[in-house]
Order: sequence, then C-alpha cells, then structure tokens
Amino acid sequence: MSGAKDNQHSFAGRTFLPTSQVGNVQHIEGECPLPEGKWFEVDWPRATLPNPVTAGREDGFFYQFEPGALLGATHLTCDVLLDGTVSCVFAIHLQEGEDGPDFYSHFGFLNQCQARLRLPLEAVEQNCWMYPREGAWLKVICGGDRVDLAKVDRMRFIICRKAAGLSRWAMTPLQAVGAEPQMLESPLLPEGVLLDELGQSTLSDWQGKTRDPAELVARLRQQDENVDQWRWPQSFSRFGGWRDRRFEATGFFRRHHDGRRWWLVDPEGHAFWSAGVDCVRPGIETNANSLAAALSWLPKVKDVGQLSDRRGPLMVDYLRANFVRAFGPHAWLEKWAKLSLGLLRSFGFNTVGNWSASQVASAAQFPYVHPLKWPAPDGPQAARVFRDFPDVFDPSFETEAAHYASQLKPMRDDAALIGYFLMNEPTWGFAAITPAEGMLHNCDGGATRQALASFCQSRYADNAALAAKWGQGVTFERLAHGRWREPASAAAREDLEAFSEVMVARLYGTLTAACRAVDPNHMNLGARYFRVPPEWAMKGMGCFDVFSVNGYRQQVDRALEAACQQMGCPAMIGEWHFGALDAGLPASGIGMVPTQADRGRAYRIYAEDAAAQPWCVGVHYFTLYDQSAMGRFDGENYNIGFVDICHRPYAPLAQAARTAHERLYEVADGQATPFDDAPDYLPPLFF
Repeated sequence: MSGAKDNQHSFAGRTFLPTSQVGNVQHIEGECPLPEGKWFEVDWPRATLPNPVTAGREDGFFYQFEPGALLGATHLTCDVLLDGTVSCVFAIHLQEGEDGPDFYSHFGFLNQCQARLRLPLEAVEQNCWMYPREGAWLKVICGGDRVDLAKVDRMRFIICRKAAGLSRWAMTPLQAVGAEPQMLESPLLPEGVLLDELGQSTLSDWQGKTRDPAELVARLRQQDENVDQWRWPQSFSRFGGWRDRRFEATGFFRRHHDGRRWWLVDPEGHAFWSAGVDCVRPGIETNANSLAAALSWLPKVKDVGQLSDRRGPLMVDYLRANFVRAFGPHAWLEKWAKLSLGLLRSFGFNTVGNWSASQVASAAQFPYVHPLKWPAPDGPQAARVFRDFPDVFDPSFETEAAHYASQLKPMRDDAALIGYFLMNEPTWGFAAITPAEGMLHNCDGGATRQALASFCQSRYADNAALAAKWGQGVTFERLAHGRWREPASAAAREDLEAFSEVMVARLYGTLTAACRAVDPNHMNLGARYFRVPPEWAMKGMGCFDVFSVNGYRQQVDRALEAACQQMGCPAMIGEWHFGALDAGLPASGIGMVPTQADRGRAYRIYAEDAAAQPWCVGVHYFTLYDQSAMGRFDGENYNIGFVDICHRPYAPLAQAARTAHERLYEVADGQATPFDDAPDYLPPLFF
C-alpha cells in the first residue's frame, strides 16, 4: 500500500519531534503566540544565498521514525506564524530510507498571519500537483517521487528559498492525524490588518506608496485626461506590425519564414513580432477566504470590488474598487478599458496577452491572443487517467474536444486575434513520471489503458516476453486493468515513455483537428508548456503552428532552437517576468533583481535577446498589474506588474519597455544589436 486512503485501520494521531536540526536553523527563546509553539530563525547573508535550482542547502528539521509510522494517517498538520515582511518557501519531504524515493510538498505563508498546514497524505500518490490555498497557507505544490507510506521512515521540514537576511517563524510540533484537521477560521494577526483601504500592504512603506484615496483619484483622472496622447512607436503599422517589411496579406495573422528567420505577419501583410503583456483585465484578485479580519476595509458588491466565483466565497478586488472611487459605479469599466489599452500603447506593447479581457482588445482591434478554457465549462468531459491528462482513446474525448473547440466560434472571423492557446502548463508535465506510468498508478482501467496493452502487444510476442522485459508477473491484462502499487522497472519505463508520446500526440492532435474544423483562420499557439518539454512529449506536439513555452530565465532558453527545428515552427514565450522587494510586495516573483531600475534592465535584456533569435516570434510578460499583497487565488503575491494596485506605473520598467519596443524590429532584422547591460540577478524567490 502506498497511500493513506488505502489504510482502513484507525489512526490515533502522532506528534513528531525533530531527531536533529539541519543547517543553520536556530531555536529562539521567548514567548510564542502559538500554543505549544516555538520560535526559529535562519540567517542567509547575501554572499551565501544558494541558487535553489542547483544548490542542496537545507535549513530546518530532520525526523526519523519506524517505517509505517504514517500508515493510517490522513494528514500532516501544524500551525505556523511567519514573522517579517518578506516571503519564504518551506517544504516537507517524506522519504523511503536514506537513498530511497523522496516526495516533497512546497508551500509558503503570509507574513504576520497565523496559518494552519493541512497536507493530505494522499498526495504521495502524485496524482495532484497543487492543492487549494487555505487562508495564510499558500500555493501547496507537490513533486518528487511517489512513496510508499509503509516504507517511509524519515521526514524533513525545511526552509528552502528566502531573501538575504534573517527569517523568523514560529511553529507548533508536526502531527500526523487520522482525520482532516479543522480549518483555521480566525487566525492570529500580531501586527493587525494586512491591507489598507486601497489594497496596499500595511506592513511596509516604500517610495511611491499611495498615501490616501485623494491621491489615487487624482492620478486616475489625470491618466484619463492624458490617455489620447499615448501612442505606439511611429514604425508600427495599424496592427502593431513593422511598416518597413511587407509580405502577402491574408486578412488574418499567420506565420512566415523569410529564408533567414521566422516572423508573424499581421492581417495587412506587415512583419509582426509579438511583444505582449498578460492579464490585461479589470481586476487584481485578493483571496480573503478566512481572512476578512486582515482587511481594513471590505469593498461591497455595489462597489464592484467583492467577487464571488468558483474560487471561493470571498474574493476581493481593490483595483476595481479604486476605479469606482475615481469614476463611479457605471463609468469605471469603460474608463479602465481605455486606460489599459492606452498604457499598453504608451509602453510600446503590440499584443494583449493571455488571460486578458479579450472582448476589450477585439472591440479596439488591438492584437490579442486567447486562452481556450480547458476543460471547457459546462461541457462533456472524458475521464482523467493521470492528473489532468484525459482518457484520449475513449470516444467521449472526441465529444469533449468538439465542445471545447466551439469556444472559437465567436472569434473565428476576428482579424485582431493572433491565435489561441490550447491550455496552460498541463499539470501532468510537472510530474517526475510520464503520463503512461502515472496512469498505471492512478487509473483502474479505460480505453487508454487498453491502448497501452495493445501497444505492448505489438512489441512483445506474448506475456512471457513482456514479463522478461517488464518484470515477473506483468501481463497484458495487468497493463489494461487494475491500479499498480509497485514502481515500474527501468526497462518498462522505456515502453511507457514511447506510449506517452502516442498519448500526447492523440491529445493535441484531437484538440487541434477539432479547433481547425471550427476556426481555420487563426493560429494554434500550442499549450504553454512550463519549460522546453522532454523529447517524448515534444514529438507529440508537431501539430502546433507556434510552439509556446513559459520561460522564467534571464534570457530565452537556447534549447528552444532545436525544438523549433524539430517541429518546423517558431517559438513564443507565454510568460516571463522579473520583480524586486522594494515596492511593498512580500515576494519578487520567479525572477528577482534588486530594484525597480534593475527590472527595466532585465526587461530589455530578455525582450531584445529574444527578438534577435530567428526562431522566436514573441514574448509575453506576466503580468500588467502587481498581484495582491495578500495573495491571489493560490497565494502568489508578486511585484511583477508594470502597474501597481493604485494604477501607478513603475516608471523605470515602463521606459525600458518603450525603448526596447521602439528598436525591436531592427533587432529582429539584424540591423541593431540587443541591449547587453545586465542587472545583478538575484537567486529566485518564489513558490
């Protein structure tokens, strides 16, 4: 047995005390506000900050116990209070022996707010990549290996990413329990409320912080007076293409290789390179579920500030409320649309990126991309065999694909639409195992399991030949039916990888065919994979017109060049960003630099370097607005915007983007060299 859900005997509960402390963590004496809690701290000087991608540094606690001590438990739990004003990333590891499989879960906490960790032990099955945020317990992500709780004999609780300097937190002892712990509904707030009436952090002060509603209103009204003066660079065509280079016009966006490099082509035939920004939409969500006491002011429905949607009963939107302050409840949305597109022109962007108000871009004929919702809302849905991977060989998947493609009907004739994304960062791609192997562990049967059996029957003469390769006891019947508990052998993984290629090709081929049947006019921009995919996955993605990935590096990943050559199409970066810790937000984002001026330099390095690559046709920055200081739906609270929650642009970043975009086409054409004055890149701080 490998998961808590398989254990039927009752579990009385167990408290775990550390066997030892790891790294530089120190216990700090003093009164703790958490009952039975203790204070701890870690100091990381700037010179010793590790790169969390490559370094093995850990600071925290090590626990060792007898194998099977977690059998029957449903959750791990403790309460935590993170001091200070800067985010940290923590992790729990569960491991089978010193060198055995290692499961982990990463998460964060809001500063100055009590949080309750409630980690389901079913997560060790690896069928879920992210669990919902709960109050001040943020972005719970699972990774690593599948582990068998009967064999797990050690656990680590560590702080694994942080900014330079001292980090301090209080926590109660870790416990394993046999029933779901009670949610924390009234958290301790030792410094009082966390957000002011404008949605800004109350825990910090910084240059540019809006002091009161009057300042906010004056800024928004001044922007409204100036918006008609905000223009694209003179070299841009009507659709943001390059006036100096023309190709055949088709009335829609398309791709084109001129013999030297890839371009997009706008509807009028101008060469087009897509400089975009994501999340151009009228809102910055704050997830206030169980955290209403942390707000100094709660906007009401009449203020268009409080939302109620699938993500929870208390989603608050201070950006909307701030616009209502300036323009009233009836005019605010129209004013937002005019100002947001005006800002994009002012910054030199020619594309409204993913997760945006597509209808606003379409009405203005401002080039935009559109994300198809996966799965389609209120439609048929095939069974999922591993995480979000559907049973692609079941006839119900074709029905699902047809309904999914119908989302394109309203925009099939829209000249401003560049293309559509099939999905975003499929969670099966984050797994350490292939979809085929994950399917064996998390799916009892179905059409794709049967297709796996047939695939192997084409490779092996009989069950004996299969067992000789895969291991004793493996039969074609076991490939088709029954959930696996034991890990697949290395030899079996060769076949599972090959069949995963078949699964991916079936997934994207079916969706692409359905979309092209509905909309033959626009480009399929791919699935926004979170990195350059492994070879087996990439082979199944040859149906895309543009290969999209999300690329959080200092520059675009050069491995994309080979991927583009293999697939015969150009690449587009769907997400990237850089943030800093000098603007009142607890986290910088995935990319981190010291200051707002450095964010501008980092922007120019990334965008201009990408334009110089002949296989790259665009980069879309994530996002237009900062995230909420108290965290969005999953808890992200990054300084990654061009504009803050009070609609104040970050001037160094905005000016850098304008400069980059004014010379972008010359860089892409080889007439100018990319900007190369790089900032001081800091180790990433994110979760």
